[in-house]
Amino acid sequence: MTKIDIISGFLGAGKTTLIKKFLAEVFAKEKVVLIENEFGEIGIDGGFLKDSGVEITEMNSGCICCSLVGDFGESLKEVLGKFAPDRIIIEPSGVGKLSDVIKAVQDVQKERPKVVRLNNYITVADATKVRLYMKNFGEFFNNQIENANAIILSRTGKMNQERLEMAVKLIQEHNDRAPVITTPWEELTGSQIMSAVEKAHSLKEDLIKEEAVSNHHHHHHHHEENCGCEHGHEHHHGANCGCGHDHHHAEDVFTSWGVETPHQYTEAELHNILEILSDTETLGTVLRAKGIVSGAAGKWFYFDLVPGEFDIREGSSDYTGRLCVIGSDLKKDKLEELFLLA
Repeated sequence: MTKIDIISGFLGAGKTTLIKKFLAEVFAKEKVVLIENEFGEIGIDGGFLKDSGVEITEMNSGCICCSLVGDFGESLKEVLGKFAPDRIIIEPSGVGKLSDVIKAVQDVQKERPKVVRLNNYITVADATKVRLYMKNFGEFFNNQIENANAIILSRTGKMNQERLEMAVKLIQEHNDRAPVITTPWEELTGSQIMSAVEKAHSLKEDLIKEEAVSNHHHHHHHHEENCGCEHGHEHHHGANCGCGHDHHHAEDVFTSWGVETPHQYTEAELHNILEILSDTETLGTVLRAKGIVSGAAGKWFYFDLVPGEFDIREGSSDYTGRLCVIGSDLKKDKLEELFLLA
């Protein structure tokens, strides 16, 4: 039996960091396959995870809903047949809808109930940006919150108690069933985090079983609840991506710019570029940037950026440099100039 864990989260929430923690501290003795779905032209995270010994399948697609409901099911079956892993971790695009990923896995589970089991569907959320993302990108961010069986907050160590409690309150307005893990990750082991998730999951299953035994009358559901989203929303007729309901696609709301380049950067150049990228409106609305670039004397720099903050660190060499920026209304020509590629 292969367990499937979905680890979702909006752009820059820290999904990859959490996955690395789980791989090192929880799943080290298991045969694990990681399936990524990147929004954008250039896949980056595979480079961060390639040293972990995990098989990685990257699927770059603007619309996670279409790719999952279409070819994702076949890809998942291929992974099951080829590797027969103990566990599959699915890391959806930061702008993907968790409800679509869950539905795609459930469809495969129905076909092969003795082979695969949907285990956990976790959402990682940047606690410092909950209000911002709910306000500006609610259709995508809220979907990840509403459909999670556990919510793990990142960057809580950077918040005061009042702001943290407000973030939790906003989350619980959309999902009061899932546990919300608020302790900073560096204070917890991967096993402690997973134990909290698993305990909540098993408790929920027990409650569902008890309700099924004691409840003998039929429930009538509204039409919206049958779309696999587990939440009501307005349905727009016309566009059809094959998932059984109509809604906005990531590619309709977000844009991405990605290139592969051998250009070499000094750490100072990269720092200046990211400072501009994190604090400007002339380039569009930048929500996430990440990359692997070459430096002088055999050095390689990895960087991550979310609004207002960024990180640069040295890493292992890659086949070439890669850059990816995700946001809305991005000015791609100005990004090329900024990264000294024009």
